[in-house]
Amino acid sequence: MKGSQDFAPDPRNAHVLVYLNGSMVPREQAQVSIFDAGFVLGDGVWEGLRLHKGALLFLDAHIDRLFEGAAAIDLDIGLDKAGVIAALRQTVAANDMRDGVHIRLMVTRGLKRTPNQDPRQTVGKATIVIVAEYKEPSPEIMGKGLNLFTSSVRCTPADMFDMRLNSHSRLNLITALIQAIKAGADEALMLDPHGFVSSCNATNFFFVRNGEVCTSTGDYCFHGVTRANVIALCRAHDVPLRLGNFALKDVYCAEEAFVTGTFGGVTPVASIDGRRLAASLAGPVTGRLSRLYAEMKDRNAASG
Repeated sequence: MKGSQDFAPDPRNAHVLVYLNGSMVPREQAQVSIFDAGFVLGDGVWEGLRLHKGALLFLDAHIDRLFEGAAAIDLDIGLDKAGVIAALRQTVAANDMRDGVHIRLMVTRGLKRTPNQDPRQTVGKATIVIVAEYKEPSPEIMGKGLNLFTSSVRCTPADMFDMRLNSHSRLNLITALIQAIKAGADEALMLDPHGFVSSCNATNFFFVRNGEVCTSTGDYCFHGVTRANVIALCRAHDVPLRLGNFALKDVYCAEEAFVTGTFGGVTPVASIDGRRLAASLAGPVTGRLSRLYAEMKDRNAASG
């Protein structure tokens, strides 16, 4: 079984240089202290970006989300937005990269005096790491689709653990994924606290019924850049769209389903809880949105 984040191996990744606090270092030398807040607590925020045809796609949206997340947890990144963008460009330039690249930008609260929760025990500046790798989505997943399993782990409201923050703390989502893997599936489908369909463990979830694209209200799921782009594409191209509260029985009657994320874009779903979806992969609506999203990426790259 392979999940939505599975990728085709690329030998060039063995030699990439990693951005670590302003320096470019070989990946085997890219190390942080065991007292770093990210290691000790998962205390930090991150972004995933794509480098496509020489451009960092949807850059403003990703940088805005990073700084909003940092502000929400009172984390001083130590660079302004222009500084973070410059660090991203430095990383891809140092690796002579132009296309087919996935970038993980990670910011933690930095070095701690001792391994505890108290942010006042932080010593010095935030830790900033940027890993750029040649990564394309698994052809097998794109061709066969994902098999989802509904986890007992629920998405959480903002006043408990805000799903809209790209936090390094992912244990609840990992637990949901482990349940799915043990059930023989690829990824976990998660419900919100009221039992409505919300999100997958690493991606945003959509399904299609009677030609209408349906997805959650967004109150309990990832604040996905690709999710927002697909919603915008539906509205711009007169694809029927409904954001709302949907039960599992609604999903079980779907003709098509797909998930969205920065890495995979639009990825088709083959089955949910063992129920095979009616449309062949990818269904007509999923296929159309996938093509529209590919065109959107090209336009964004050309304008960037």
